[in-house]
Amino acid sequence: MLPDCLSAEGEQRCRRLLAGATARLRARPAAAAVLVPLCLVRGVPALLYTLRSSRLAGRHKGDVSFPGGKCDPTDRDVVHTALRETHEELGLAVPEEHVWGILQPTHDQVKASVVPVLASVGPLDPQSLRPNPEEVDEVFALPLAHLLQAKNQGYTHFRQGGLFSYTLPVFLHGPHRVWGITAVITEFTLQLLAPGAYQPRLAIPQLSRG
Repeated sequence: MLPDCLSAEGEQRCRRLLAGATARLRARPAAAAVLVPLCLVRGVPALLYTLRSSRLAGRHKGDVSFPGGKCDPTDRDVVHTALRETHEELGLAVPEEHVWGILQPTHDQVKASVVPVLASVGPLDPQSLRPNPEEVDEVFALPLAHLLQAKNQGYTHFRQGGLFSYTLPVFLHGPHRVWGITAVITEFTLQLLAPGAYQPRLAIPQLSRG
């Protein structure tokens, strides 16, 4: 059963569990930060995702992602990076007091650290957002209930040099497939929000060091 993760009690539980990592990691240098927006879509708890613009340079163009980007030298900390990038990409201003805390950092393919910042953005209609077309092609939400169904969960096995290298989660049957780092961060989020309802079936040591 899906817990009431958006209740005051659920929020306080999550804030308490994230407090130590938040205090330790907030001011630590990182390559990038993303916001994990927890929202209510027509009364249903969901996570908000973006589809990165196909016009962007680099290997991540056209990927499903959370709003975020590279840390700027003028950013106060990774929380500020995540909030700034979210506003720039989606026009969504999230007050800092809505941030619940910092999830476990992960690393991209070139070992650059990516810090996920969990925040509640409240009731939201994704179609009402006006994303920056230079950065975002589409915005969509996936209900937590969808993400927690085993039929929508899978794993992708990667090989390097002809040998098995590592396995990452993937979330299926939504508007777009959620994979890569975004799926890893989604898994971390589900473990926090619904520990009794979501149990990952494998560890991801290569990407979970932080």
